Amino acid sequence: MNYRRLGRTGLKVSEISLGSWLTYGKSVEDDTATKTIHKAYELGINFFDSANVYERGEGEKVMAKALKEFPRESYVITTKAFWPMGEGPNDRGLSRKHVFEQVHNSLKRMELDYVDIFYCHRYDPETPVDETLRVIDDLIRQGKILYAGVSEWSAAQIEEAVGIADKYLLDRIVVNQPQYNMLNRYIEDEVIPVSSKHGISQVVFSPLAQGVLTGKYLGGNIPENSRAANDDINMFVKNFMNEDVQNKVGQLDKLAKELDTTLPALAIAWILRQPNVASALVGASRPDQIEANVKGASLELSNDVIDKIEDILA
Repeated sequence: MNYRRLGRTGLKVSEISLGSWLTYGKSVEDDTATKTIHKAYELGINFFDSANVYERGEGEKVMAKALKEFPRESYVITTKAFWPMGEGPNDRGLSRKHVFEQVHNSLKRMELDYVDIFYCHRYDPETPVDETLRVIDDLIRQGKILYAGVSEWSAAQIEEAVGIADKYLLDRIVVNQPQYNMLNRYIEDEVIPVSSKHGISQVVFSPLAQGVLTGKYLGGNIPENSRAANDDINMFVKNFMNEDVQNKVGQLDKLAKELDTTLPALAIAWILRQPNVASALVGASRPDQIEANVKGASLELSNDVIDKIEDILA
């Protein structure tokens, strides 16, 4: 496993990270989840991602419990807040009240003194950015958060956050967590250039396009026990079930075989070609899936191969 610096910080995270969205605390038995997390740790993954909204905290509990037997200093664990956690008017968003309460609730659920990274799970147009950054800065000063991050913020929103942090001498955000894969490249035009300028890394989720870039949905078939059979995921997979995407995935799968590798490894290696990407965040329901994903971290793509991929994706 290779490790990369997170933004302009000294923190080093594994090029492959493991998330718990729609898996741990829901569709995957706790024992299997624990075995998968342990396999990830064994393979050198030190970066584990969760959020308060993942099964209303159950995802956090399962992940933190599985990591308990390892030294706390040996792994990086995250959480997030923004999405509704109750029916009340203040049970959502990025207000000082909601962020403050959710961070403490997450720490209680995970039985931790601090989280390494706290993400603003989306941009909140109803809360001034300075209010959000101020409460995060306070929690950093209290030692309950080490680093600040955002998820799926636009380039303009990232610029706004950096400007406000500098104006009021608050801790800057150091990481953005967007969706990024061969079939969804929107961050390349503006988000990556702005982030690079300000020392902010990307930790990208859905690197395999919800499993489409494994090749298992070629032909439009959705296996009964696959992630896409989950109603929560199926709506995302359906966006890729068209002739153009299926043709591209078929060509990419053929290229992977010519390189004596797998399509998932090729897709992850392609993501890691980006120096602004610190880690590719994968989901895994079984230990063997995380083993397969890790192979992408050791695969280096030549310029010739990257050009071939660009021709396919054009």
